[in-house]
Amino acid sequence: MKLKRHVFTWVGSLITLLVVCAERADAVASFSRQTGLGCNVCHNNPPELTAFGRRFKLNGYTLTDMKPDSTIGDHKDLKINRYIPFSAMFLVDDTFTQKKQPGTQNGSVEFPETFSIFLAGMMAPHFGGMVQATYSHQSDHFGLDNTDLRYANHATLGKKDLLYGLTLNNNPTVEDVWNSTPAWGFPWIGPDSAPKAAAAPLIAGGLAQDVAGVGAYGLWNNHMYGDLSLYRSEHAGGLQPNPGTGFGTNINAVAPYWRVAWQQSWGLNYLEAGTYGIYVSSTPNAVSGLSDRFLDPALDLQYERPFGTDILTVHSTYIHENSNLHATFAGGGAAFTGHHLNTFKVDGTYHWHGRYTGTLGAFNTSGNADPVLFAPAPISGSANGKPNSTGYTAQFAYWPLQNIDLSVAYTGYTKFNGGSTNYDGSGRNASDNNTTYVGLWLNF
Repeated sequence: MKLKRHVFTWVGSLITLLVVCAERADAVASFSRQTGLGCNVCHNNPPELTAFGRRFKLNGYTLTDMKPDSTIGDHKDLKINRYIPFSAMFLVDDTFTQKKQPGTQNGSVEFPETFSIFLAGMMAPHFGGMVQATYSHQSDHFGLDNTDLRYANHATLGKKDLLYGLTLNNNPTVEDVWNSTPAWGFPWIGPDSAPKAAAAPLIAGGLAQDVAGVGAYGLWNNHMYGDLSLYRSEHAGGLQPNPGTGFGTNINAVAPYWRVAWQQSWGLNYLEAGTYGIYVSSTPNAVSGLSDRFLDPALDLQYERPFGTDILTVHSTYIHENSNLHATFAGGGAAFTGHHLNTFKVDGTYHWHGRYTGTLGAFNTSGNADPVLFAPAPISGSANGKPNSTGYTAQFAYWPLQNIDLSVAYTGYTKFNGGSTNYDGSGRNASDNNTTYVGLWLNF
C-alpha cells in the first residue's frame, strides 16, 4: 500500500529540525556518558550488541578498568559516580494496515507510542544495572519495563578466565546478551496498534514485567556461557500478598529458566549457537487448585561478518512449546488439555557505515487446532481453530546521528490465525493485516 504523503512531510520536518539542533551524538545515553564511548561501540543498531557491548553487559554494565569516584566525606567504602546515570527514549509512530479495522480510522498516530526513562549504569564496583520505566500511549500511564540488575566478577577456572555474575530481573531472556532471544529480538521497534497473532510461546513475552527472577551466569574462556534463573509471579498493580485473582499466570513455586551457548570466531566470522527455555506450572486466577503446565525449550544462533566499515548480522530462533492446560480446560477455556506450538524466526540486517540498516525477517507459528482456545472472533479470532501464522517483515532505518533513528517497516502475512482468506470467520483476510509502520526513535 502507499504511504500517505503527510506522514513523510511531518517526519521529514521533525528529523531535519533534530539534525540541525543536535550537538555531539557520540555520548548521549547514560552508558555512553559513563564510558565516554560512542553508542556504536556497544551497538550495531540498538538494541543489537557488538562483542564489546556483550562483554560490557556481562561485566555488570561496568568497565573493569574504570574507577568510580569516592566523593563524600571520609567514607572510603562509599564509591559512587559523580553523575546520576539517567537517560531517556522517545518513540513517535504512525501505523497503517492494508484494510482498516472495523469502526476505526486507518493511520494510528501515537505521540509518543512509548516514552522511557532509564536509570542505567555502574552503581558500585562490579555492580550495575538498567532500570526502565515506560509510558505507554495505549495504557496512558507509566510502568516498570525491562529491568536488569547484576553483579559481576572474574576468577580462574582450568587456567582460563571465568566471568561470573548474578542477575536480578523481571523478564526471562532480558538478561541475555544475544539478539536471537525474545526480549531483544527483531523487530527492534514496531506497532502496538496493528492486529497481532493469537498464539505465542509463554517465553516470548508472556511473562515480561510480571515476574521477578534471580539467577547466576558465567562465561568461561570467552566461549562457553551458562545461565540458570528462577522466577516467581509478582503482578505489579495486583494485591499483595498475591491471591492470583485477575491474572492468567500465577507461577506455582518457581519457574526455572536455563540458557547455554557457545560463541566462536574464525577469521572475520562470529557465530553463537545455543539453547534456552523455561518450565512454568501456573494456576490461572488463583494460587491453588488445578494448574496449566508449559515447557518451552528453544534453539538459537547468531552470525556476524564485517565487510570493511559495514557489517552483516543474522539471528534465528526456534521455540517448541508443550502445554497441558488442565486448569483452562476445566474452566471451559480449551477443548483439549494437550497442546503444542512451534515458532520459527530468522532475520538478517546489513549495516552501511553506521548510518543505514536494511533488515529482512521471516516468521512462522504453527500448532494443533483448538476451537475453544482459538475461537472465531472479528480480527483476533480463528475460523478453523488453528493458531498458524506466517509472514515477513522488511525494515529500513536511517541514523543521521547515533541517537536518532528514522525507521520504515512493512509486515506482510500469508497466513494469520490459521487461514489466508476469511481467517476470523468475519470476512477478514490475512493480507488485510499487512502493516506499514513509520517510527522516529530518539535516545538522549
